[in-house]
Amino acid sequence: MFRSLTSAEIAQLEAQGCSATNWAEVEVAQDFDARYVHHVRFSGHNQLGVFRREIEMPGGLKVHSGIYNATLHNCEVGDDAHLYNIHNYIANYHIGANTCIENVNAILVDGKTTFGNGVRVPVMNEGGGREIPIFNELSASLAYILTLYRHRPKMIHEVEQMVDAYAEAQASDHGYIGDHVRILNCGSIKNVRVGDYAELIGVSRLKNGTINSNEAAPVRLGSGVKCIDFILSSGVEIGDSTLVDKCFVGQGTIFDKHYSAGESLFFSNCQGMHGEACAIFAGPYTVTHHKSTLLIAGMFSFMNAGSGSNQSNHMYKLGPIHQGMAERGSKTTSDSYLLWPSKIGAFSLVMGRHTHHADTSDLPFSYLIENNSESYLVPGANLRTVGTIRDAQKWPKRDNRKDPHKLDQINFNLLSPYTVQKMWRGREVLDELVALSGENTEVYGYKNCKIRNSSLKHGRELYTIGIRKFLGNSLISRLEQSEWHTIDEMRAALRPDSEVGLGDWVDLAGLIAPKGAVKELLDDIQTGTLTLDDIQARLETMHANYYSYEWTWALSRLEQVWGCSVENVTLGQLKKTVTDWQKAVVDLDKMVYNDARKEFDLNSQTGFGVDGDRSQAAADFEEVRGSFESNSFVKAVLEHIEKKTALGNKILEKLDQLD
Repeated sequence: MFRSLTSAEIAQLEAQGCSATNWAEVEVAQDFDARYVHHVRFSGHNQLGVFRREIEMPGGLKVHSGIYNATLHNCEVGDDAHLYNIHNYIANYHIGANTCIENVNAILVDGKTTFGNGVRVPVMNEGGGREIPIFNELSASLAYILTLYRHRPKMIHEVEQMVDAYAEAQASDHGYIGDHVRILNCGSIKNVRVGDYAELIGVSRLKNGTINSNEAAPVRLGSGVKCIDFILSSGVEIGDSTLVDKCFVGQGTIFDKHYSAGESLFFSNCQGMHGEACAIFAGPYTVTHHKSTLLIAGMFSFMNAGSGSNQSNHMYKLGPIHQGMAERGSKTTSDSYLLWPSKIGAFSLVMGRHTHHADTSDLPFSYLIENNSESYLVPGANLRTVGTIRDAQKWPKRDNRKDPHKLDQINFNLLSPYTVQKMWRGREVLDELVALSGENTEVYGYKNCKIRNSSLKHGRELYTIGIRKFLGNSLISRLEQSEWHTIDEMRAALRPDSEVGLGDWVDLAGLIAPKGAVKELLDDIQTGTLTLDDIQARLETMHANYYSYEWTWALSRLEQVWGCSVENVTLGQLKKTVTDWQKAVVDLDKMVYNDARKEFDLNSQTGFGVDGDRSQAAADFEEVRGSFESNSFVKAVLEHIEKKTALGNKILEKLDQLD
């Protein structure tokens, strides 16, 4: 409850250098103490809480809560807030309890604003056509649908109407700065809503946005940062003169070191340092750490961009209208280049310059290499590399999201129906090339790429190994989770829990789901009966049911391999699937093991022990890098071989008991 000031309090405030256009419009809490308000000018209607506690600043300095050297217009100041040296003024803001604001230029709301909600971001196409309305609860999966499903305009219209209604519900002519916020040494903050526990230290300029900070996942903005037309999700960290213009920034994302991001969407756990992003869709774990790297007009996820990587989205004709995609897990090496439009398959590595609009989406886990200005494709090569396996293992460990409410549903699996269906199709593509051009053709042509004969044969073998590993994983996991003592009980245990999962699968920017389930969701959205919360709940349900849907898909593929339904599968067929799985696991692990060994060969020791002989170089190398045998990853590979071999033998023994 607030009350009017007493005449004695007004007199004390005036003696302490305060003034008001109308003291009757200044209200205070019941236990208000005027001692802690000095040199403050009040305009409009203001409400002040109580100021009872001291605040400890960085370095140990203690200051008493209160308001000192400030101009306030139409503000509400919470209990134990500390406002000091507001060079211009604060207007039309609620300031939360225990919040500290020092040495800022101006904080104001000017007219009605939606705080960045509803801003249209022309993602992937600077010329327009894929404008996405951003809002506080935007998920990567919903953004993917809004970006790429433009062939369903009625469905898109329904979602846009929902987002616009959400934005209108956020609209206000008063701003909000939450509890326990620190805003120190900042410039201008206009039309910005700031959540609890945010830290804004040395920020240059913020305009028209929302900072969705909370106690579990504070947002931190640092020196020289400029953000305009933005939404920052919980746990975001931005520092060192980074520029964010017309962007959504997802949970746990980190920008630093003069990064520049414009007209782009970034989702969970992205990282941007030094370089530049323009009109990109950065799905979860899109990472770029290099000053000379440009990502433009593309869609990426689980991606690592090497130094000097860039793309072109125009050919000096109709302007920047072209777009491209690098599916999940792709990497670019230093100085790589892609001329859009192009489409790079999942978990592929791009090396060199590529100007022929490659489409490798049906050949995942590949190398795309420049050779004499031609694009050469090495199918499946990334399945056997240590880097691919390490990436798959590190992503879950590097989840920077602390907020219990996670917007993005992220599936980290390297092998899934999404990637395995591509390997299945990739094997068919390679067989078709052989059928068309002959087995002895030296170089095959495929979608503006070339594939050497040896690469084609080896790629087909790698895809077969990968498929067998995934199908065996799914089968053994299902058998392990069930009790069965007869062949009929075993067949019953293998029956799918749901029909959902058959057919093609898609990767909705981190969420791997059956295409049929996604279509059903889109159909329901189009009816106008769902809310934004309903859509998020459906996406979360798809993610939660992944393994049930995965088994439905895997069993359908196993039945293709067996040539019969699960009701008629024989013990011999099951045993062969398990032994094929054992061999696939061991073969792939041995390839990874041998690839890891290259990191410890003589070439890798170049530059070590610089002033000694080879033995000194080896000793120096081992002190720094350790030995091959003691490397934790290498030991994990060997343990994996033993563990999976034992697991396969256990299942085979149990199957033998049914004979």
